Amino acid sequence: MPCNSTSGGNPLEGTLQLLKLTAYVPVFALGLIFNALALWVFCCKLKQWTESRVYMINLIISDCSLLFTFPFRLYSYSSRWDLGNGLCVGLMSVYFVNTYMSIFTITIIAVHRYIAIKHPLKAKWWSSPPKATIVCGLLWTIFISLCLFETLTSKDFEHRLCFQKTTTHPFKTALMFVCIGFVLPLLILSFCSFQIIRTLKGKDNASLQDEQAVKKAVHIITANLIVFIICFLPVHVGYLARFIAESTDASCYVRQHIHMFVHVATYMANCNCFLDAICYYFVAKEFREAYALLQNILWLQNCSDNP
Repeated sequence: MPCNSTSGGNPLEGTLQLLKLTAYVPVFALGLIFNALALWVFCCKLKQWTESRVYMINLIISDCSLLFTFPFRLYSYSSRWDLGNGLCVGLMSVYFVNTYMSIFTITIIAVHRYIAIKHPLKAKWWSSPPKATIVCGLLWTIFISLCLFETLTSKDFEHRLCFQKTTTHPFKTALMFVCIGFVLPLLILSFCSFQIIRTLKGKDNASLQDEQAVKKAVHIITANLIVFIICFLPVHVGYLARFIAESTDASCYVRQHIHMFVHVATYMANCNCFLDAICYYFVAKEFREAYALLQNILWLQNCSDNP
C-alpha cells in the first residue's frame, strides 16, 4: 500500500514544514550578501585574470543560481504548487544542474591546487584562464545536457508539490547522483587534499614565515574538505536510503522518516551556497599569500632535484 509522506499524517510533518519555512530565510539572506560581496571583488576589484579567478567566479554563478530557486522553494513549502508544471520543471532543473556544478567546480579547484603544489613545473604549462574557461564550459554543457535528457525522458515527476518527491517508486537516476555526482568527486577531492597536506608537511621550511604559510594552506584545505563532507554527504546518504526503501517496498514509517531526513539534509546541502563564499573568498587572501610563497619554495626545490 503506497504511503504519502506529504499528506500530513506524520505528526512531525508540520514541525518539518515550519522548520523549512524559517530556516531557508537566513540561508537565502546570507547567500545573497556573501556571494554579492565575493562577485564584486572577483569581478571588479581584482585586475589580473587567473585560472583560480575563473573557477571562483564560476562557483559564485552556480551558487547564485541556486539562491534564485529558494523563494520558489519557500512558496512550495507554504502552499500547494499552482505556478505550472513548466516552471516547476525549470526550477528543479536549475537546482540540480547548479548543485552538481558546484560540487564539480569545488573538485576542479582541488585538482588545480593539487597540481600546483604537487607538480609546480607542470602547473606552469597547463594552467591558464582560457583553459579554465574551457573546463567550466564543458562542465556546464555536460550537466545541462544530462538534465535536459532526464527531463525529456522521465515520467517520474509529479508537480502537485514542487521541490518535493510525491511518488512512491524510486528514481532510476538516484544511484547516478550518488555515485557519479558525489562519491566520485569526494574521492578526488579527498585524494587531492590529503596529497597536498602530505606534500606541504613533508617539505623542509627555511624560515618561520614558510612554516606559517604551510599551516595556513593546510588549515584552508582541511576546512574546505570538512565543509564539503558536512554539506553534501548527508543528502546523498538520504538519496541512497530512499532509493533502497522504495526499491524494497519498506514500510510507511521508514519512508516517512527517510523523507524527513532528506529534507533536513537538503537544507544542509543548500547552506553550501554561503559557506562557499566564506571558504573560497574570505580565506582567499591568506591562501594566495601562502600559495605564492609555497610555489616559489617548491619550484626551487624541484629545480635543485632535477638540474
